[in-house]
Amino acid sequence: MSGILFSAILIALGLFQALVLPLAAAQESQPVTLRFAGAVNGTPFECGKNYSNIGTTKSTITPSDFRFFVSAVELLTQDGKAVPLALDQDGVWQHKNVALVDLEDGSGPCGNGTKGIHAEVSGSAPRGNYSGVRFTMGVPFELNHGDPTVAPSPLNITAMFWNWQGGYKFLKADMNSAGLAAKPAMHQMAAGHSDKASQAQGGHGDGEASGFSVHLGSTMCAAASRTETPSACKNPNRVSVTFNKFDLGKNVIVADLGAILRGANVDHNTPNTSPGCMSFPKDADCPAVMSALGLAYDGAAPAGGQRFFSVK
Repeated sequence: MSGILFSAILIALGLFQALVLPLAAAQESQPVTLRFAGAVNGTPFECGKNYSNIGTTKSTITPSDFRFFVSAVELLTQDGKAVPLALDQDGVWQHKNVALVDLEDGSGPCGNGTKGIHAEVSGSAPRGNYSGVRFTMGVPFELNHGDPTVAPSPLNITAMFWNWQGGYKFLKADMNSAGLAAKPAMHQMAAGHSDKASQAQGGHGDGEASGFSVHLGSTMCAAASRTETPSACKNPNRVSVTFNKFDLGKNVIVADLGAILRGANVDHNTPNTSPGCMSFPKDADCPAVMSALGLAYDGAAPAGGQRFFSVK
């Protein structure tokens, strides 16, 4: 075989590998989109909308924020195999295996949020027949503790961050309630004490929040200071969610605020604690909320699995 012919064969083989093999690989994978929606007792979520019959006092709330992190998404086959979803790296809402689901639009009382809504988690997986889905609400430990000012988006959104020691707010839901609006002086006094009280009890002290809030994140994280990465967290507080029956083409994952507030009194805040439940120990406003999220709290096991997410 002449040298010229041999070189031509090598060039042709190189072109085949460059053009045909990537196409074959692409044909072996499929795009996947998980759709999310917000709700309050089954009614679609909207910034500034009033929702009645909330919590133990059947109060009326007006939400001002609703965002949460989703990570470690897996698709489930009929024989029980879990296949990781490779998230699209869009540089805005998704990074590595973490996505921010943002259901507020920055309008009305949600003015501290963002205009954009991100209600779909997109990625790719090997072609196959998938009948279920599994994911975690939370940020993995290896990405949860660091400096958000140098982190890639969406981990650079400081409204979703406590401090290096505690990490990110896995869920951020803020609202005003009819009961708290009727007694602003008492509420402001309680909120004013929230920083010192929460720090003393292993919490994070979100002075920005008003009304009733649910901020879920890791607590009791062992570190020398609040600006250092911890070695571990006693209460990881990541919520594991599994739906064994889920049609990727039809179903929507609904996150319902009313479901986690059903056993809470949103018209009251325990004195000298952060407004609502911000995950730190010894807060009387937290047991019902944490149980509804399927999480143990202060040594008490949850009453059943999580009730925040459902399939529609």
